[in-house]
Amino acid sequence: MSEWNAALYDNKHDFVAEYGKGLLEFVPVNNNQSILDLGCGTGTLTAQLRELSKEVIGVDSSQSMIKRAQEQYPDIEFMVCDALALPFNRQFDIVFSNAVFHWISDHSALLNNIYKALKPGGLLICEFGAAGNIAAIENAFMKAGSEFGYEYRPKFNFPTTEHFAEMLRNNGFVIDKIYDYDRPTPLKDNKKGLANWVKQFFASDLELMTDKQQAEVIKNVENLTRESLWNGRQWIADYRRLRAVAHI
Repeated sequence: MSEWNAALYDNKHDFVAEYGKGLLEFVPVNNNQSILDLGCGTGTLTAQLRELSKEVIGVDSSQSMIKRAQEQYPDIEFMVCDALALPFNRQFDIVFSNAVFHWISDHSALLNNIYKALKPGGLLICEFGAAGNIAAIENAFMKAGSEFGYEYRPKFNFPTTEHFAEMLRNNGFVIDKIYDYDRPTPLKDNKKGLANWVKQFFASDLELMTDKQQAEVIKNVENLTRESLWNGRQWIADYRRLRAVAHI
């Protein structure tokens, strides 16, 4: 995918970290534990994990996200790192991950990497997009793009709980908790909310279009989803989440 706009992410999409706070309740209280924040973004949750651990490292594949995290939290270790090539071996008590796994196509390889990074008995705590997540937005984008001859190929990996549970077990994890749920998500900036969202999360698709095409596609996405996602005051994105806690 193209490089993230870290400032836009922090200013308009801070709901990602805000909702991720709910995951923190699954982190044990233990000042001696070490935690890997996998896909840490701009470090908001990493800073809170720091208060629950002896050591925390934040990793993300985006250089701009890591740069912003380092600027905001200079006392925390952050590094640019591919989730499918983690350079850790039996190092962490917990791998924590919020809103990341749906960007990764191979969940089996991902879980294998996480397994290797965890100490024996270590814990995985994660939440990401579930089957049906943003279906209305994605379908509208697909239709809007096709009018300009652009064939949208879904880039997200939104599994069912059954499928993800099977992959966890196949990669050596024992499941403590797994479920999915609807989480309608208000987008900031009133009428501009959906346009901001599309610019951030479909950036790699939009950059293949002319500026005029981009504007038309975004406008058409708004028109196609207005009835289902606009409540008269703001856009409500049709989010569904999968949450899992598992140990090795």
